[in-house]
Amino acid sequence: QVQLVESGGGTVQPGGSLRLACVGSTDISATYHMGWFRQVPGKEREGVHCITRGISSTVKGRFAISRDKTKNTLFLEINALKPEDTARYYCVAARAPPVTACPSKDSGYDYWGQGTQVTVSS
Repeated sequence: QVQLVESGGGTVQPGGSLRLACVGSTDISATYHMGWFRQVPGKEREGVHCITRGISSTVKGRFAISRDKTKNTLFLEINALKPEDTARYYCVAARAPPVTACPSKDSGYDYWGQGTQVTVSS
């Protein structure tokens, strides 16, 4: 069992950047594939990006994930924020093995944080 706690959300102007953090209750770098999802009320949950166990950082377009292994912390940096990035962002973890790479679907994750709200508005 692992608990995940997100922080760093807030209101940001379009074009700005934001870094979200996710602190795990245990070592989340060696044992878990990690990821970020987001959801807007009334809409389906959407995968943002994920990182496979053992990988220290990865970039997908405007989204960058990195780890601080010493602090059991996962980060999501979002650059060039757009109003459509407004959502609640969730940190997720999947046990590895048996999963060999970070899942792309939300059903592949075993643990979820409570989320942190990001609002992009001028």
